[in-house]
Amino acid sequence: MADDTMFPIGELVARTGLSRDTLRYYERLGLLPKAPRTRGGFRLYSAETVDRLRFIQRAQSMGFTLEEIRELVTFDGQGGIKRCQRVRDLLATKLQELDARLSELRAFRRTLRESLELCDRSLAQHANGECPVVEPLHAPRLQRGGRSRGPAGESEVTEGMPRRDAIRSGT
Repeated sequence: MADDTMFPIGELVARTGLSRDTLRYYERLGLLPKAPRTRGGFRLYSAETVDRLRFIQRAQSMGFTLEEIRELVTFDGQGGIKRCQRVRDLLATKLQELDARLSELRAFRRTLRESLELCDRSLAQHANGECPVVEPLHAPRLQRGGRSRGPAGESEVTEGMPRRDAIRSGT
């Protein structure tokens, strides 16, 4: 019997961990089909809705936006090669975005490692001055390019991140 597979919004909330507001929002965005209603106006959901919501949650965890997910779930009746091509294009774009982000994270990691080494060297020398990572933030700017001169005359970037040659030379 079809009614046995339908359940109210509260049960859908319990099965998915999503809030009622999120479910209604997804329905407004077109991520979920309009839910049929009881005579009293309450929404009823099918088991397929739970599957779709799990798909949405997985897609979000992979970095897809709700707009991209909507494109994936609204192919109604358009399967096969057309759908596969669109999924492939979205995956390729996400992979490019991820590669770019990984590159940014690697560069940030190098900067953090270099700054940590600079701090370690300063602490090992028992320097009484300002921390070499934050000292450039307090130094006056000498030019618009963002460079300033440290106490020993070395050039440092004022954004608080030391240059690599400053780290290697120990200055």
